Amino acid sequence: MKVAVLGFGTVGYGVYEMLKNAEGLTPGPVLVRPGKADEAFKVDSIEAIAADDSVDAVAEVMGGVEPAFSYACAVLKAGKHFVTSNKALVAAKGPELAALAKEKGVAFLFSAACGGGVPFLHNMSLAVQSDTIELVGGILNGTTNYMLDAMQRRGLTYADALADAQKLGYAEADPTADVTGLDALRKIMLACAVAFGRMPVEGLNNEGIDSFTAEDAEYLKKKGLTCRLIVSGVPVGENSLSAFVEPVLFEKTAPECSVLDNFNMARYHGKCSGDIVLMGQGAGRWPTASAVLRDLSDIISGRRYMMDPDVKCVCADNSAVLRKYCVRLPKEAKLSLPAEKEEVVGDNKYVYTAEVPVSAMHAEAEKIRKDGAKLFFAAIGQ
Repeated sequence: MKVAVLGFGTVGYGVYEMLKNAEGLTPGPVLVRPGKADEAFKVDSIEAIAADDSVDAVAEVMGGVEPAFSYACAVLKAGKHFVTSNKALVAAKGPELAALAKEKGVAFLFSAACGGGVPFLHNMSLAVQSDTIELVGGILNGTTNYMLDAMQRRGLTYADALADAQKLGYAEADPTADVTGLDALRKIMLACAVAFGRMPVEGLNNEGIDSFTAEDAEYLKKKGLTCRLIVSGVPVGENSLSAFVEPVLFEKTAPECSVLDNFNMARYHGKCSGDIVLMGQGAGRWPTASAVLRDLSDIISGRRYMMDPDVKCVCADNSAVLRKYCVRLPKEAKLSLPAEKEEVVGDNKYVYTAEVPVSAMHAEAEKIRKDGAKLFFAAIGQ
């Protein structure tokens, strides 16, 4: 099966090189920016790939929603299988692409879009064929895990941890999607679509690590707690689900505390299988490229989709999920949620809440920030 590649950056190069030695796969043309087609295998027009009858499948590793979506539609309409590592594309346009792929009788796979080299979506999409998935989640962003680990184990400041992550290639020049939790939020959208046949497109709650400070890290260390950014998705009734991203505090014996550097720890719970936990590198050239090749090999084996073409787009409901929180805010700031205790540390205080709905905690944080105060919050355990 000849495979064209859209994009020739870090991951695109990795995919192209792996195709040279992959069983049953051969590299085809590579789409590059206009004016960059300086070698015979490079082209700068999507039309050249869509019209090439020798190309059976296309792997998109460009990132972003446009022009990736337009390119995806072009190749699917041309009857070519489509594989992508682009979480933003699948989160925004996944149901449309799944429906188009079904109409044309071709494949649409995207396991590389969540977990990099960790076969999270791949395994879960197989599990749903014989089991009922009751929960999905875990640590699904390597950038933020690296930063949190560096701040807590090595005592780095937020700025130094970010600079370190960028130097190592774990964080983009613009790290906003990672540190605000948006990247992880897109991944939980995909995971829910695969696991439950429902994609949450509204009502999700999201808190990243951009409010976490060296002082928070030091305070939590003294308490014997470790902070990780965790995603969670659980079905709610027949038509909805809860889906959110937020920092979570764990006791030192929790498995999440052993997930260091830029590693991911993805998990799902099957009604029959119980807990399934997968660990590995969640980003980078070779881990992500290996996931793209895994999807392409699946196509050869006959797989055509991992998202149901009739997936439902739903509004998430996080009001029934109750959690206790640790909230850091200025001494003079007020927290309207019920509190069990508080500790004053310098100019700040740490308030420990009673159990409150996830949606209520996120709404409270938004209100306090609108009033001009800075705060950090994390759930206590899971």
